Amino acid sequence: MDFANKVAVVTGGASGIGLASAEWFAERGAAVVLLDYNDETGRAAAAALTNAGRDASFIRTDMRDPAQVERAFEAVKARHGRVDALVNAAGVSPVPTPVHEYSLDAWDQAIGINLSGTFYAIRFAVPLMLAAGGGAIVNIASMMGAVAHPGGAGYVASKHGVVGLTKAAALDYGRRGIRVNAVGPGVVKTPMTRMVTDNEQVSQIMTAATPLGRFAEPAEMASLIGFLCSDGASFITGAFYLADGGYIAQ
Repeated sequence: MDFANKVAVVTGGASGIGLASAEWFAERGAAVVLLDYNDETGRAAAAALTNAGRDASFIRTDMRDPAQVERAFEAVKARHGRVDALVNAAGVSPVPTPVHEYSLDAWDQAIGINLSGTFYAIRFAVPLMLAAGGGAIVNIASMMGAVAHPGGAGYVASKHGVVGLTKAAALDYGRRGIRVNAVGPGVVKTPMTRMVTDNEQVSQIMTAATPLGRFAEPAEMASLIGFLCSDGASFITGAFYLADGGYIAQ
């Protein structure tokens, strides 16, 4: 689990699973680069890591815009010269709405950030990984990459797409030293899930439906993500790891 002299790029790195992942890598010696749309929280997250003696930087990036993503990785190349680990944690979850009432903006946002943004990051990170001799990519899907929920057209479709993209990329680069895996979290206590975790009635329903009887902490996801990027996972690629407290096992 030693990532000294390694470079980890984390999208959605300003909060939630992304921030916990950035902290995990930084604590193990990696230089971390946070990509996020939120300038204020992104700068604050990078500053907190730097003040703790870590090598951290922030690049404001709208993951829906391939030009911005490309520029971000050009900046990573200029500063660090390589990428060893990529965590695609940027994501949104629109308010549940039936398909015939689903706004086009909500659809475009879900697909644009969750799926296209993941593709763009892989697209521009891979050349740096190949030049460095290999690397590892972990895409954050969801347990909704395996099943569905009512009103979740954009979110569910995008997360199923992330799982498919993960498998395709794993096949593209398996013989070139790059491993690509996906993680499917259940409900994790992050800003994105407050509509669930902060609603007492919904929270009770969801925890009752989860065999472990609780929601996850971001650090629990980060430990799995970090493992999948480590040498301990050297024979794992193209896999989709559910980390949902047993929700999908029922």
